[in-house]
Amino acid sequence: MFRLDGKVVLISGASRGLGWGMAKSLAQQGATVCLNGRDSKTLIARSNELKEQGFQAEVVPFDVSDTDERERAIDALLKRLGKIDVLIANAGIQHRSDIENFSDADFQKVIETNLTGVWALAKSVTPSMRTNQSGRIIFTGSITASLGRATISAYIASKGGVHALARQLAVELGSSGVTVNVIAPGYFATEMNQALMSDKNFNEWVCGRVPLARWGTVDEIGAAAVFLSSDEAAYVNGHVLTVDGGFSIAM
Repeated sequence: MFRLDGKVVLISGASRGLGWGMAKSLAQQGATVCLNGRDSKTLIARSNELKEQGFQAEVVPFDVSDTDERERAIDALLKRLGKIDVLIANAGIQHRSDIENFSDADFQKVIETNLTGVWALAKSVTPSMRTNQSGRIIFTGSITASLGRATISAYIASKGGVHALARQLAVELGSSGVTVNVIAPGYFATEMNQALMSDKNFNEWVCGRVPLARWGTVDEIGAAAVFLSSDEAAYVNGHVLTVDGGFSIAM
């Protein structure tokens, strides 16, 4: 069960953090993982790391917010490999500021990457998935889509939009054999959260709030991606799979 042999998976934001954790798990289950990001050098290093372990990996560098660049890259990938079975739209950024000092430009930058970029990727892969009458689209959401936190208004707005978009697309694409789901992580030990992890008070707060009493590791996000990508998840559609160690259910 849960093998992904023969599946082609495109993962945005795959060079580090949660995207890299998912890429490793998917490759281990037999998928050909197509690593996307803006830094070709880093992507090549990650791809080589997987290939050295006997796994299948491709490098697909492009900026998700650049329409022409994205379309060219995805068209080239489809011509080269013939299909994209799974899209994991994971690329995201963060900006922290109180609302009074949050600039319009910074707000738009977060929305453009975290929400518009996700929508655009789904748009780009949908035609081939409809043609094949099969596909998996997975968005990286967040527990903050339903839990508020100070200073991250753009991030929360973007992730709330991602969760809503997944429900809408699950309805729109379901009859074509395409499922759309969300993985909503809690607090994971990633590069994006390094400053928070280094803050003694914040680290103690996270560990005290999470019933498992620790941060998640990037390797622990992979199993959720494997499940939602697999044939066994064929009837799971429009679902938000929370992976947070119990953070969101604790008082």
